Amino acid sequence: MVPSPSATLVAVTKQAERALGGTREVRITQFPFKVGRESRVSQATQDSFVREQRRGTAPQLNHLYLIEVSQSGMLHISRDHFTIERAGDQFFVVDRGSVCGTIVAGQRLGGHRKGGRTEIRNGDQMTVGTRDSPYVFQFEIVPA
Repeated sequence: MVPSPSATLVAVTKQAERALGGTREVRITQFPFKVGRESRVSQATQDSFVREQRRGTAPQLNHLYLIEVSQSGMLHISRDHFTIERAGDQFFVVDRGSVCGTIVAGQRLGGHRKGGRTEIRNGDQMTVGTRDSPYVFQFEIVPA
């Protein structure tokens, strides 16, 4: 059996790194890989946050929860934002009906809860949210 490639999301901006909880990158080995906003965060100060405990039996909706600390009250990341899928050696970003959409290699995908799907290639940058969102990541394919 030939090993399949995996992928990595690398934070390009400081805000993207902060959204990953202070980590610069996350390796993706399971597909589809669901990404959304962590909604269990209380903003304690401008530079710190407190993750709250999940209560009850709320289901895990995402594999990766991005932490968004909004100073203006505007949110760029939806709780169910996007999925990264793999089909053979190709990778795709699928908008999960997010409000702000995702910019993939300069092209807008989704937004206004309409969804959408596009291929993502090694080195492509993606902005989670609108064009002015500070959450910018680079997609990197890790050879098998």
